[in-house]
Amino acid sequence: MGIQTWTFIIVGLTFALYIGIAIWSRAGSTKEFYVAGGGVSPLANGLATAADWMSAASFLGMAGLIAFSGYDGSVYLMGWTGGYVLLALLLAPYLRKFGKFTVPDFIGDRYYSNVARTVAVIAALFVSFTYVAGQMRGVGVVFSRFLDVEVNTGVYIGMTVVLFYAFLGGMKGITYTQVAQYCVLIFAFMVPAIFISIMATGNPIPQIGLGSAGEDGVYLLDKLDGLMTDLGFTAYTDGTKSMTDVFFITAALMLGTAGLPHVIIRFFTVPKVKDARKSAGYALLFIAILYTTAPAIAVFARTNLMETVEDTPYTEIPSWFTKWEDTGLIAWTDKNGDGKIQYLPGAAIDGKKPLFVEERGASGQRMISNASVGNSNELYVDRDITVLANPEIAELPNWIIALVAAGGLAAALSTAAGLLLVISTSISHDLIKKQFAKDISDKKELLIARLSAVLAVIVAGYFGINPPGFVASVVALAFGLAASSFFPAIVMGIFSKRMNREGAISGMVAGLGITTYYIARFKLGWIGNPETSGMENWWFGISPEGFGTLGMFVNFAVAILVSRFTSPPPEAVQQIVEDIRIPSGAGEALDH
Repeated sequence: MGIQTWTFIIVGLTFALYIGIAIWSRAGSTKEFYVAGGGVSPLANGLATAADWMSAASFLGMAGLIAFSGYDGSVYLMGWTGGYVLLALLLAPYLRKFGKFTVPDFIGDRYYSNVARTVAVIAALFVSFTYVAGQMRGVGVVFSRFLDVEVNTGVYIGMTVVLFYAFLGGMKGITYTQVAQYCVLIFAFMVPAIFISIMATGNPIPQIGLGSAGEDGVYLLDKLDGLMTDLGFTAYTDGTKSMTDVFFITAALMLGTAGLPHVIIRFFTVPKVKDARKSAGYALLFIAILYTTAPAIAVFARTNLMETVEDTPYTEIPSWFTKWEDTGLIAWTDKNGDGKIQYLPGAAIDGKKPLFVEERGASGQRMISNASVGNSNELYVDRDITVLANPEIAELPNWIIALVAAGGLAAALSTAAGLLLVISTSISHDLIKKQFAKDISDKKELLIARLSAVLAVIVAGYFGINPPGFVASVVALAFGLAASSFFPAIVMGIFSKRMNREGAISGMVAGLGITTYYIARFKLGWIGNPETSGMENWWFGISPEGFGTLGMFVNFAVAILVSRFTSPPPEAVQQIVEDIRIPSGAGEALDH
């Protein structure tokens, strides 16, 4: 059977499974909608958390960034993995003990202020909408290739599916759907990795294959370094980013992870505090399987791509190339007129994506109108296709190629569902219920939550159709926003009895404000002169992806300063802080 037939079968079966689970586990109360009734087992929650955490950025984008950035891409591995450890050990158990459904709920009650709650809601919406844009783009990329539809149409299909089970089941439906989605995505990620590792090095374990030699006796990384330097690229194992930027990006990803509302809320779905710790351990184990495999897939993909396309006549190019060309996610422009693909350093096009014209070139290629004339590179490759195209480049069976498509969709939809729930909960629970209509019935609150999810899907779809960059880089911006807004407020809310509402509010506004400004100016070009938005004008050499760390420092500084010049929190609030930091039963051994 062909790839498309296999894709319809496998994707159709997985979608039927997700929808069936959503119908079986539909929510009947706000507690089930928000936190799955608080009765999820640690193992199931660990699986769901891993799926919630490993988004399209992890499944599709991370390996693509590592494949094209080499050593520089390691910041994503270090930041995201370290951040989850930070969240699991430093914050999750304390937040679970506090007993609130959402991050804005924690901040509102801890800082005894609806203003603080509202600022936290705004921050949650900023983070969630930025993050969900990457997921919707990932869905569009998968559908555009394997179902032969436009990227925008793929986004619409994804919106419909995720809305169905988020609308119907809430957190209860999302949790058990995510358990299934983790099984699908990890199987889809590992199967091709094992096959390609065997083909490249004879070793079935990709992590070991990465450091092994091929049939020619040359170690895989040495071979890739040689291929890249021969063509004028920087060696794959050499970094080009400054150590300052590497530090700031890694820290932003770590600290942003610890402030992600859609991950934090997962620790409220288990019955006890100790179950939150157990589920965090399970999730870390499940996440590590994918994260330790991603560098191997990146190396396999980049090596296969360079060996397949470099100096190859377009008329002899494999069919996978022309299939991806039809999606607009890969393009070739024959700058020197020799009919061969030249893959060299530099941008092949002017702009973020190729602008295709109707006529075909002399070799049959799709012609583009925005070819760059400043360099000799003739090949444009969207980084987000790396994982999806890799099995085709390696000529694996069609069922494996379709399986990877199903895995990419599972990763994107699982995280999108979690984010949509955060958005709808922030509106229905933290704004409507807590501030404007405190006596609203459980039934009406549930209706508002579902309507909020519909609105959130529409906005998310827009950002998926008009994303500000590649999947992983878009998601990195969300982490920066989370680091600069939530992380200081949560940490000081748990560990500082002196931090008051004035300090927390001022810090969140300052951190989120300066980070949003920096991203809008240097990443999106919405503010200031576009000619002065290049990296040579970055403050202290920090990229927009890493600026959240500086925003976090600003948040801490402003919050501490303001709190010192204003009244301390009420005695009752200080006692709450004391209670959540002391484990239940502490001191009993001394009493006996």
